[in-house]
Amino acid sequence: MFLSRIQINPLRRGAQRLLASPQRMHAAVLSAFPDPLVGTDGPRILWRLDEEPHRVFLYVVSPQEPDFVHLAEQAGWPRTEQGLTRPYSAFLESLAPDQVWAFRLKASPVRYLPAPGGGRARRTVHVTAAQQEAWLVEKSASIGGALAPLQDGGPSLQLTRRGTDVFSKGTSSSPVTLGWAQFDGLVRVVDADALRAALVGGIGPGKAYGCGLMTLARPKV
Repeated sequence: MFLSRIQINPLRRGAQRLLASPQRMHAAVLSAFPDPLVGTDGPRILWRLDEEPHRVFLYVVSPQEPDFVHLAEQAGWPRTEQGLTRPYSAFLESLAPDQVWAFRLKASPVRYLPAPGGGRARRTVHVTAAQQEAWLVEKSASIGGALAPLQDGGPSLQLTRRGTDVFSKGTSSSPVTLGWAQFDGLVRVVDADALRAALVGGIGPGKAYGCGLMTLARPKV
């Protein structure tokens, strides 16, 4: 497994086209791999955009090492910034119960409503901040973690960005609407195997469109 990052130049026209459409960005990410492994179970290609004032970073977790040359030429700084990739497996194996990590996750919080007559359940997006936070609190147990309080007693979870993307998957398809939320906080490892699976398999729906990737870092003292 590999964890990669490349900075996107939002002032370039090519970058603006990618940033405006998760479908286009998805295709650009996949083109970084000679044989993309896009499965529904186990390790897969995950990506996330971290947007800051005047800066945008693309993070990718993948079973193969990517080649970001085309992305740098199209949407970055081809002479000075062609991305950074590091092996991820050793870090994943180092996870152990009771470790506390700072995390960031962009996800699409949803719920499933039973259909009348016992048909297929209908998926609806959580739209309020309270619903989205409650979704992650409930989800944390299944991904092997527990949200940990800050040292000063502050909240363990912050909803730092929220939005809705509307885009087309093709000329003949109806527009796709994707509601998403970015969470930042602290997580304590409860089940290391389950957390490893979540880090490489993604969390929640919308994984092809920039949701589901959780990254961990050392907490700031």
